[in-house]
Amino acid sequence: MISFLRSRLPAFRHAFSGLGYVLRTQKNAWIHALVTFLVIALGLWLRLDLTRWALLIFAIGLVWLSEAFNTALEAFIDLVNPDTHPLARIAKDTAAAAVLVAAITAAIIGFLILGPPLFQKIIVPR
Repeated sequence: MISFLRSRLPAFRHAFSGLGYVLRTQKNAWIHALVTFLVIALGLWLRLDLTRWALLIFAIGLVWLSEAFNTALEAFIDLVNPDTHPLARIAKDTAAAAVLVAAITAAIIGFLILGPPLFQKIIVPR
């Protein structure tokens, strides 16, 4: 079992290296990181139940997954064709649109989950 876990370590190193690359090179990743931190802090403050946490974590993961795939696709396109090409632009723009859709979806989920208890805590104090 231990040898199996040791053999998996390089895969985790590569994955964390990829996440580090996203954070170092993508300005929007810093926005995602800030919003992720704020949503988690707000969820802790509001003492959300497990179902709401699961939905929030899923939404956060969707955004990070989209951003990572977008970054990977952009790097791959630049590798294959460093020159500007109309189809490369379409691929990059479409991948960026996927991140936008994920972020909007996550924001809606966040407002639906965090909005009511936040409203109760701030507007209707006990």
